[in-house]
Amino acid sequence: MSQPVIEIKDLTKVYQMGEVEVRALAGINLLIDRGEFVAVMGPSGSGKSTLMNILGCLDRPTTGTYRLDGVDVSELNRDQRAVVRNAKIGFVFQSFNLLARTSAIENVELPLLYGETGWTRAQRDDAARKALVLVGLAGREGHYPSQLSGGQQQRVAIARALVTDPAILLADEPTGNLDSHTSEEIMGIFQELNDSQKTVVLITHEPDIARHAKRIVHVRDGLIHQDERIRQHRVGARGIAPPVIAVAQDRS
Repeated sequence: MSQPVIEIKDLTKVYQMGEVEVRALAGINLLIDRGEFVAVMGPSGSGKSTLMNILGCLDRPTTGTYRLDGVDVSELNRDQRAVVRNAKIGFVFQSFNLLARTSAIENVELPLLYGETGWTRAQRDDAARKALVLVGLAGREGHYPSQLSGGQQQRVAIARALVTDPAILLADEPTGNLDSHTSEEIMGIFQELNDSQKTVVLITHEPDIARHAKRIVHVRDGLIHQDERIRQHRVGARGIAPPVIAVAQDRS
């Protein structure tokens, strides 16, 4: 059996708010295998955002362990986490986070400029073009964000996340600024990437968006209280029929 790309054991996170101790995560255990498409859901205050920050190596747990693609990142300092984050994680955010005065291809190339990658300009250009093709933006390489629709800007952001071939794509509310039709298109891209064995972890509060994944992890009160696997039926290349919940495990 292959090693899980994400392995979390007994994870806790405690914040000190003055004299009050806030337990954001209360002992989470989670395995995500390579090639899975997992949505993490939870209401405000559930611990979902704290879990996302730890998954993204933006924060470290108070206790417990987190292994990402075989690397134990639980005890790494900020600089060490930054190295792992750039090498192992492709981020997609709600607000796109594109540089306004930079073309699509230059935005996609940005992660390749960080760290000791050793990429030549020609190699960066080739990798960025291939990533843009993957998200359906061939021919738009020279367009600036202001010349692109919201959905196209999010496609650029996805290409930027893909360009380093990360172990996981971590998408935080990626359709939050998009209309329903465009949201379906963007989720179709994530499904297609997952079909090609890319591991996708989606953070969302929208049930309709979460059901594009193959597995939904529900977080409440700092714990995983339900972990359900989704069986989907597709119609056409981008059409998605209503999913059927195949397995539901109550963790409460």
